[in-house]
Order: sequence, then C-alpha cells, then structure tokens
Amino acid sequence: MNIHWFPGHMTKALRMMKEQARLADIFIYVLDARAPGASVNKAFDAVIAGKPVLYVLNKADLADAKKTEQWLKFFKQNGGHAAAVKGSDLASAKIILSALNGIENKRAEKFESKGATVPRRVMVIGVPNGGKSTVINTLCGAKTAITGNKPGVTRGKQWVRLSSGLELMDTPGTLPPSFDDARKATLLAFVGSVKDDILDVNELALELIKELDAQYGKMFREKYGVPAEISAPHEILDRICKKRGYLRGGGEPDTERGARAVIDDFRKGRIGLFTLENPE
Repeated sequence: MNIHWFPGHMTKALRMMKEQARLADIFIYVLDARAPGASVNKAFDAVIAGKPVLYVLNKADLADAKKTEQWLKFFKQNGGHAAAVKGSDLASAKIILSALNGIENKRAEKFESKGATVPRRVMVIGVPNGGKSTVINTLCGAKTAITGNKPGVTRGKQWVRLSSGLELMDTPGTLPPSFDDARKATLLAFVGSVKDDILDVNELALELIKELDAQYGKMFREKYGVPAEISAPHEILDRICKKRGYLRGGGEPDTERGARAVIDDFRKGRIGLFTLENPE
C-alpha cells in the first residue's frame, strides 16, 4: 500500500517537541506492542537526543506475549529502558513509575545533593493512537488528558503534575513526514495510527489477512473457519463475508463490511493476540 498522512498540525507538533525537549529530564516513548518497530518515529531522534528514554510497549494485552518479551529485551540491549503495559490498567502505573525510578536523573540528583527537591519532568511522545494520553491518565489516576479512539486527538501541549513527584507533558501523536518503509506504514495503518478515512479499507483488510495468515495462520483460520484449500486473501475475505452473512443483493459478498469487521476484530483482539514484527 502507498500511505502518506502528515497533516499540518504534526509539523507544528514536532517543532513544539524540539523546543520543549530541553526542559525534559526523561522521555516516555509509547509504542504499540503489536508493531513496536513501526511505532518508532525517526523524526523523534532529534527530540530525544542525549536524554534517557523509557520505551513503553502499550496495548500489551492485545499482543503476542513471547514477542513482547523479545522486544523488551531488544530495547534494553540497545541502551534504553523498557516496560510493557495495558495503558488503562492501574497496575500499569506501578510498572511505569517503577521503571522511571530506576532511571538516572542528573538534574534532580544535583538539586537533591543540595537539599532541594524538584519534580522530574517527563515528556510523553509517540505515534497517533498509541495510547499516550491513556498512559498519562493511568499515571494520574484520572482523566486529565484528552483521549480518543482515533489518531490525532491530542493537539496542544499539556503539563500535568503528579503527587509522585513527576511533571508529565502529553504531546500530539506524530508520524514521520514520509515513510521510507512501506511495510511499516502498513503496520501503523493496521493498528489505527493512520486515519482510516484516507485508506482503502478493502485493500487494507486484504493486506492484514495476508499478514495474519502468514504469521498466525492456524489461529487466524480457526477463528474464521477458513479451510486450507482457500489461500488467496480475497477468497478468504469472501469466505468470512459469507460465513457472517455479510451479503449484498444476489448473494454477493459485501466485502467492504467484511473488511471493516476483520480490521476491527484485529484491533480489539477478537481474533487473537498478535505482534506483526520481530526485533531486528
């Protein structure tokens, strides 16, 4: 698929993040656990340069647990700190706070050596719809940031003070200005980081079916009752439509309805717990 979505507010968001980055002690880098590598935005490299980073694999409850462990190990081996959470689960707050406490904070330590206490400033970054605001709300224990189930909800900078001694800044979800890897763009579309409105839903569903059949074929086919002799993605989609009764006049498969159902099933974990890429 050829995907490009970089609205004007993302340019402003990157500029704002670069300006505010000097105030941050630590970055929480929220990634979608189903596509952690694709969730890494190279445009953030200049934002986080020289600062400690906690990679938070969010939506881990929808991902393949074994692969999540591999990704955690990968980020830690490459100089970062990492944790896996379900953003809206209160237990996630303890996991994240514990990880943050294990990260050196030179500015805070400098003040503490003089008998003063300052809040640790943490900027939260990530691609759209990865769950940044949900992570912040969980850490706060209340809905203090704006959340939504579609990309592009958070637009302005918001600082939130926590009783735990943290100051958090939520930032708008931001994609790369351009994709040099078409597969990464497609993976982000699968998990909902790209607006569905700009996508061909049928094409996206066929790509998703192809991906799931290749990586998790047994589980995927059992869920939808697809026999081995049906192999082409469009034939699998037709089978799903017929099995669910998604038909047009004359008994033809309503592939658009079926496509939306498959995408929604994947995003909500109804088919199974999948991670679509391995650490490299």
